[in-house]
Amino acid sequence: MTLDFALGDIWVYLSTSPLLHLTLTVLAYVAGDWIFRRSGQKAFFNPVLLSIVMLVTLLSVTGTDYPTYFEGAQFVHFMLGPATVALAIPLYRHLRLIRQLWLPILASIVLGATVSVSSAVFMARWLGASQQTLISLAPKSVTAPVAMGITEKLGGLPSLTAALVVLTGVLGAVIGAGVLAVVRVRDDRARGLALGLNSHGIGTARAFQMSDVAGAFSALAMGLMALTSAFVLPFVLRWATG
Repeated sequence: MTLDFALGDIWVYLSTSPLLHLTLTVLAYVAGDWIFRRSGQKAFFNPVLLSIVMLVTLLSVTGTDYPTYFEGAQFVHFMLGPATVALAIPLYRHLRLIRQLWLPILASIVLGATVSVSSAVFMARWLGASQQTLISLAPKSVTAPVAMGITEKLGGLPSLTAALVVLTGVLGAVIGAGVLAVVRVRDDRARGLALGLNSHGIGTARAFQMSDVAGAFSALAMGLMALTSAFVLPFVLRWATG
């Protein structure tokens, strides 16, 4: 009886507070992670993917618009900064290994950024996409804050870019490891680099599930990809739309 009363009080408080959506976000991820672990960590049950599906379904059923949801869940957005900075810890642990491979890493990032941007832009152009859509699509493999900033400066739609970035990250986290296994890429350094380069933060989270080495190299690739894309994107877009 006391427990029911306490839970009732908590629900009444949350339902009238912006904390409701923060709480729902955390619970959705916890539920997604539980399903992921119960499945034997199968990539298809990626906790980020599952939590997105749960939250979108809940917001649609309750008729909650995104600004209302974000008002309560923006603390998660704020924590992206400290979480990204914290990636420096595994990088530092494997600094000696990274120093030994700096040239292959640099070459992979530059080539990967060029291919990633070019393939997406030229395929979309072939399908008849507008110039604004091409600009919004180009930074799909860059971490969201940087990608949206690049898109805004170049005249694209930041909201479309954000959706494409999340879609790319989730898709890479779900099928990336499987694709790498099919092509027989077994080195954790190479696997991490590929996931971070193509799937940014969500791919990096998946890489850490493989090993600490894969996670460190994925975090490095994510950061270098953001930096490299800022230089590569304008040239590729000028070439594609010129």
